[in-house]
Amino acid sequence: MRLDAQLDVYLNHLRVERALSPNTLAAYGRDLNDLISFAEQRGVTTAENLDLGLLSGWLGTLAQRGIGPRSAARHLSAARGFARFLRREGVLEGDPTELAARPRFGRRLPRPLAEAEMLRLIETPDPGKLRGLRDRAMMSLAYAAGLRVSELIGLRLGDFDAERGVVAAHGKGGKHRLVPIGQIALDHVSAYLEARRTEPKRKRRKSPGTQNLLFPSPRGGRLTRQGFWKIVGTYARIAGIGGRVHPHRLRHSFATHLLSGGADLRSVQTLLGHADLATTEIYTQVTRDHVKRAHRRSHPRA
Repeated sequence: MRLDAQLDVYLNHLRVERALSPNTLAAYGRDLNDLISFAEQRGVTTAENLDLGLLSGWLGTLAQRGIGPRSAARHLSAARGFARFLRREGVLEGDPTELAARPRFGRRLPRPLAEAEMLRLIETPDPGKLRGLRDRAMMSLAYAAGLRVSELIGLRLGDFDAERGVVAAHGKGGKHRLVPIGQIALDHVSAYLEARRTEPKRKRRKSPGTQNLLFPSPRGGRLTRQGFWKIVGTYARIAGIGGRVHPHRLRHSFATHLLSGGADLRSVQTLLGHADLATTEIYTQVTRDHVKRAHRRSHPRA
């Protein structure tokens, strides 16, 4: 069987057996199609001829094309998953990725916003307009619950429970979690929903399945990831917050502020929906750095 056909089988396995999200599947497909294209240019069209030399050559071309270490590491991770699948299926006798060197890169720490900056950002939208109420509610909820962008824009009306003070987040791999939210975020979302309920009915173009979205676009359809990035960036500039402010910094801020306030690492892991505690541990470094900076600013002998 040709490599491209084997890839189709593998991606279908990831979709059905591991229930990966469409975005994750698309990323795997792009990376592995790049590998297959490289292999075919060198006359390799079947999995049996994949070897360490070919993989090393592929990784080398990634660097030549200006692809950074993190992206190269993601490409290698996709190739490893593919090779292990082929080995389990009996297509490969060994794993040619076992000895492939992982690209080296420094670990980039998340950059949370200060609590005062978060407050300023959330209070920037105009609450006298429905769109302002929606934008304030979205940013407030994203920060209060530490939601990923995909989780936020995919929320349904039934996922928000004001009486219990929780939101149901639908995370990666089809995993669900209930996240408690504070009174401020509850009030912001409730104010938006009340204004939306009493708004005069207007004709809006709605896509199938979007009628019950918690945060629809102005036209009534599903808001895009890029749309929310633009919303956050616009309000950050209006609020005078320096640097590049994007939605994931709201999630970083959620985790960092929890740990700074004394929350334990396991609880933060659960709230964020991280499968691996090591992913959450990076925030402990952020809080230690924050303490060091505060000490240097404030102590006369620092």
